[in-house]
Amino acid sequence: MTTSDQALEAQSLQLTYGDTTIFQSLNVQIPKGKITVFIGSNGCGKSTLLRSLARLMKPTSGSILLDGHEIAKLSTKEIARRMAILPQGPTAPEGLTVRQLVKQGRYPYQSWLQQWSQEDENKVMKALDLTDMLEVADRTVDSLSGGQRQRAWIAMTLAQDTPTLLLDEPTTYLDLTHQIEVLDLLFELNEREQRTIVMVLHDINLACRYADHIVSIKKGSIYAEGKPEDIVNAPLLREVFGMDCQVTTDPIFGTPMCIPYGKGRILLTKEPQSQL
Repeated sequence: MTTSDQALEAQSLQLTYGDTTIFQSLNVQIPKGKITVFIGSNGCGKSTLLRSLARLMKPTSGSILLDGHEIAKLSTKEIARRMAILPQGPTAPEGLTVRQLVKQGRYPYQSWLQQWSQEDENKVMKALDLTDMLEVADRTVDSLSGGQRQRAWIAMTLAQDTPTLLLDEPTTYLDLTHQIEVLDLLFELNEREQRTIVMVLHDINLACRYADHIVSIKKGSIYAEGKPEDIVNAPLLREVFGMDCQVTTDPIFGTPMCIPYGKGRILLTKEPQSQL
C-alpha cells in the first residue's frame, strides 16, 4: 500500500518505560477507512502502541505518520481534529450530563475568536443521534447502564468529527449484550461514514468478526498482521497467547472462530442406559 492508503503508520518505532524497552524498530500500518484490531496477551504492548499512535506517549526514536504527516510536527488541536481516542475505563465528573460530556468533543474547534457555533450544536446532536442517546441526553452519565455510558463516551469522540477513531478495550466490563451493542455501533459508523477505527480487543472471536485488519502483538513486536481469515489459526494463537485450541469457521459470519482446549463438561452423545 502507498502512504495515501494509510490513516496511521509507525516507522522504526522505539518505545520505552524507564529502562524497559516495550517496542524496538516496530513498523505497522493502519489502513484508511477500515477497522483494525490489536490482539495479544496481557502486557504485550497493545495499549502502549495505541497510546503512542495517538501521541499520548513520546517515542524514544522513530516516527508516526497521521495521514502521511509526521504527528510530532502537528499541533495538539490539529491532531484532535483528525483523530479521537477513547481510553480504557474513562470516568466523568459526578453530575455531568450526557449532553455536557458530548459537548467536550467540540473543544478542538473552540478559541477566543470562535465560540460555540451552530455547527458545534449540529455535530453534538448528530453524535447523540448516531449513538441512539438523544432520549437520555439530559441524564447524568453516572446514572446510565454500562452500555449506555460507553455509547455516551463514543458520542463524545464522534462529536470531534475526526476521520480516525482509536478505542482502548471499548467492551471491557460490559456483558455480552452490551459488547455486541457497542461493536455493532462502531461497525455501522465504519460502514456508513468510512471512519478509520482502531481498537484493542481481548475477545478473539469478536475481533475476527468485526475487523478488516488484525495486528497480533507478541512481546513488543508484530507477530502477524492481515485479514482475520488469512492469519488467525491455531499456530498463531499458540504462539501469541500460549493457548492450545481449534480454529473453525463461525457458522453465521464465516470468520475464524477459536475453540480453546481446557477442562469442562463433555456433552454425552450416547443415550443413557435405562436403569432396571
